Amino acid sequence: MAKVRNIGISAHIDSGKTTLTERVLYYTGRIHEIHEVRGRDGVGAKMDSMDLEREKGITIQSAATYCTWKDYQVNIIDTPGHVDFTIEVERALCVLDGAVLVLCSVGGVQSQSITVDRKMRRYEVPRLAFINKLDRMGADPWKARSKLRHHSAAVQVPIGLEDDFQGLVDLVKQKAYYFHGPMGENIVTDEVPTNMETLVAEKRHELIEVVSEVDDKLAELFLADEPISSSDLEDAIRRVTVARKFVPVFMGSAFKNKGVQSLLDGVLDYLPCPTEVTNYALDQNNDEEKVMLSGSPTGPLVALAFKLEEGRFGQLTYLRIYEGVIKKGDFIHNINTGKKFKVPRLVRMHSNEMEDIQEAHAGQIVAVFGVDCSSGDTFTDGSVKYTMTSMNVPESVMSLAVSPVSKDSGGQFSKALNRFQREDPTFRVGLDPESGQTIISGMGELHLAIYVERIRREYKVDAQTGKPRVNFREAITQRADFDYLHKKQSGGQGQYGRVCG
Repeated sequence: MAKVRNIGISAHIDSGKTTLTERVLYYTGRIHEIHEVRGRDGVGAKMDSMDLEREKGITIQSAATYCTWKDYQVNIIDTPGHVDFTIEVERALCVLDGAVLVLCSVGGVQSQSITVDRKMRRYEVPRLAFINKLDRMGADPWKARSKLRHHSAAVQVPIGLEDDFQGLVDLVKQKAYYFHGPMGENIVTDEVPTNMETLVAEKRHELIEVVSEVDDKLAELFLADEPISSSDLEDAIRRVTVARKFVPVFMGSAFKNKGVQSLLDGVLDYLPCPTEVTNYALDQNNDEEKVMLSGSPTGPLVALAFKLEEGRFGQLTYLRIYEGVIKKGDFIHNINTGKKFKVPRLVRMHSNEMEDIQEAHAGQIVAVFGVDCSSGDTFTDGSVKYTMTSMNVPESVMSLAVSPVSKDSGGQFSKALNRFQREDPTFRVGLDPESGQTIISGMGELHLAIYVERIRREYKVDAQTGKPRVNFREAITQRADFDYLHKKQSGGQGQYGRVCG
């Protein structure tokens, strides 16, 4: 368990999250060739498995994978950066032990960066920051760092910027690193360049000062003016990062293959393993009293279904295991519905690829087939009746009326809407009882447009959209005086009446 890391990579759109994940997979040996976002090379990034993602160059669905770095198992969830797909960030962060917040050195801290950071605070996720794109014209990592509303400091200093970006100086180890080779795979360690010694000393002092403010052990050494070794500083940074009192800031350029390996080392050095994070469940047998989970594989099984996908073999349910062990063929209990299921197939995900496994332990992220459930359901082995706290689902902000062009496509159309509504809690479907229109609601124009396009591609149903029809109604708006006289005499009995008001 000490050699497991569960991390998410999140940021504002176009900050380089998927490009960074692609490099991480390459350097850890999970893939053997780097492909670019937008599918410019005809293949596209590994984590963008949908055709729409490769065409538009954006991440639409969060994707899970795993890799090994220096004998550590790292489970990674790459999340979308667009605000319309915010639920993908929500459900990833609620099951992760740590995160990497990617920032653009040119754009700095942008709107979605702040939103993602707010979600990380809500779910109490320790994090690192990675200032990307140091090779771009106008790159200014210090401006980006100053805009971070964190107790943070840089743990690296870039050697050159823009076209002159060559490598990084590690402020903890006080060594310079250069990334050579066509893919930056050859790391050359050297002494700090002479012309940077003053800047490095200044930034290292700043790092020690900031960490000392929230770590008593380092503060004692700092105030006593004693020499602070690399191991003293590294241990202090880990303590305060795990405690969410500090955010180490790393730097690099994922596209130019510089700084990614150093970031991976930072994930191992500073982010917590599953047993260092406190997770709580609610005991349904004891008035929902909070119960701290041990994170031990020997305890009773407690797992959370945080994401659903409709696959070729039926519903695929992503699980984060908080305690215990799950095995293929085991019977598990859905505490939310009271149903009992057998696990017919257990897999580990690598984007859209699957690897069959026989069992999974606490701290791991896996997926199961053939389990009927909803996102947010909790599974146990039946010995306890615990539920995990549910994630925050934002309200819809936009609605459209949608209908199939051909009436013969009604069955497939309904099937598509039911599936998407089940997979995405922010995608809502309803029938207007007055107009008879099918109304879809979501987080924005792009969110709904993507689903309409998926209906066309995946279900071969052309759908037309428009504004929801509003029925015309008459209503009394102001007071009016009236005095009406009715008089009718046409032979025989006459009629007379008067109404005043």
